[in-house]
Amino acid sequence: MLIVLFLLLLIASMGTATWIVLRGNRSAAGGATRDNWILALSSKLPSFKLPAVRLPSLKLAFRRAPKKAKSKSAPQAAAAKAEVAQELPADLQHLPEPPVLQEAPVQILEPREVIRRLRGLELGVGDLGEPRPEHDRILAAAIATIDDAATQKRYSPRRPNLLPQLMRAINDEDVSRRELAAIIARDPSLVGALLKMANSAFYRVTYKPVESIERAVVILGSDGLRSLMAAALMQPIFEVSSAGGFPRFPEIVWEHALRSAHAAIPHAALVERADPFAAELLSLVSGLAEIVIFRAALDNCASWSRHGRLDPLVIASLLDSQSAAVAWRIGADWELSELMMAALEEQMVAAEPTTPLGRSLRFGRCAGALAVLHTNGMIDDTTLRQSLPEAGLTPAHLKCMWTRLLAKHEDPRLSRPAKNPGRPRMALASAA
Repeated sequence: MLIVLFLLLLIASMGTATWIVLRGNRSAAGGATRDNWILALSSKLPSFKLPAVRLPSLKLAFRRAPKKAKSKSAPQAAAAKAEVAQELPADLQHLPEPPVLQEAPVQILEPREVIRRLRGLELGVGDLGEPRPEHDRILAAAIATIDDAATQKRYSPRRPNLLPQLMRAINDEDVSRRELAAIIARDPSLVGALLKMANSAFYRVTYKPVESIERAVVILGSDGLRSLMAAALMQPIFEVSSAGGFPRFPEIVWEHALRSAHAAIPHAALVERADPFAAELLSLVSGLAEIVIFRAALDNCASWSRHGRLDPLVIASLLDSQSAAVAWRIGADWELSELMMAALEEQMVAAEPTTPLGRSLRFGRCAGALAVLHTNGMIDDTTLRQSLPEAGLTPAHLKCMWTRLLAKHEDPRLSRPAKNPGRPRMALASAA
């Protein structure tokens, strides 16, 4: 009943006259059927209305798309610029607009351009210039003179006796410094150059002079000994005083040969699996060939020039066209191995070498030239690394190679002698 009453009240509150038909139950006691039909509830019943609630009207908000900026005319742009200028302090309004910095393009040099710049550095000129009419005649005569047998015999360096053995010992990690000292002690000229270099301002660390060969070997280390060998290899024709108006040529050629050897060694050992001693020796022989051409040209061809001095372009053309051939002749006179001779022969043509030693020598010469240009301030670090040909070395090996290539090297020809070196003392002197 409570439920029915609740429903009636709910219907009445809605203000609607509703008829509800309730089906009555039949009473067992009276025996009569009572049908509760039609219980009418009219509007007389009290009605209950809920208070009216006014709901707020819902408005949809649409975000307007930004209007496309209209291009300002010249007067409007000037006015806007004037407004910005008025916001700046008075003492800053007269300053110009800051420049827009653009990224500098990376300069990548081809191997031919690297060698051309190296020639300019060797000969002390910024630009070699264009060939003159008389250049072809002088160049042909110079090539004929260099190819002459008498000239070759006069300028061909003697075959070194101890240097190959010393170079192999330096590249062998199992050889002790006592054994290195014993090899050097057999050549008096090497002993003198070794002590002179060890007592130079570059290596000397105490006021006491270095008088022991073993001590000098320890002080110089592997790189210093390689520098010593390079100077000893070129010493017979390495005269700075007779550079013929090109004072830096011997110095730059020696530096190029040494740094080329430093690059060819890891390339041969790690990439080509070739003999690093052979790659080192071929790099030095290539530098030696340039010295031979330079000396022969100055002694025999300078008088043909108009001013009694060879044009730098003629010397550069001689070096580019004849260095590989002269290096091959030197190797033949020294009776180098067939593999080394094949590597030297491949340098005569511009095609990519096919032998392991030939590729290491080509790579070393280019890497050494880049290092020389960098140490002399002619290229930056980015150009140096981007211009290096594909080597096949890992990043760690490349980093180690560049560390050695860019390190400062003492020129043994310019080392100051010791004040009182005395007689070299060595325990193995008697045994040697």
